Amino acid sequence: MSKTNLIHARTCVYNVNYHIVWSVKYRRKVLNSTIEKRLKEILLDVAKEKGFTIVEMEVGEMDHIHLFVTSHPKLSISYIVKMMKGISGRLLMKEYPTLNEKLWKGELWNPSYYVETIGSVSEENIKRYIQNQEKGE
Repeated sequence: MSKTNLIHARTCVYNVNYHIVWSVKYRRKVLNSTIEKRLKEILLDVAKEKGFTIVEMEVGEMDHIHLFVTSHPKLSISYIVKMMKGISGRLLMKEYPTLNEKLWKGELWNPSYYVETIGSVSEENIKRYIQNQEKGE
C-alpha cells in the first residue's frame, strides 16, 4: 500500500475508498451537459458539507453516474449515498422543471445503487474507467 494514500485522522489512519454507481429512474437519458454540470457542483458541495471527498466522477450515457469517493470510516456508505442522491435529486428536480416531463412523482434517481470497495491497487483503474465514460450525446 502506498503511504501517500493514507489519511491521518485524530483517532485513526485510513484509506477507505468506494466506487459508487446509480442511475436515473427508468434509465431516462436526462443528464445532458447542463444538468450534468449542475449535478457535479451539487455533489461536490454535499461532499464538502458532509465530510467526504469525491476523487473522480463522471456521467455515463446520460442516465447514470459513477463516483470514486473516499471517506472517514465513521461515515457509512448508506449515509453517503443517501445524502448525495437525496440532495441532488431534490435540487435538480426543483431547478430543472422539464425533468418532470420524463420522470413522475418528483423522483430523479432509481432507489438502488451499486457500491464496491476499492483497494489501493485498483484505484488508478477505477479512475481511468470513470474518466472514460461515454456521454451518449
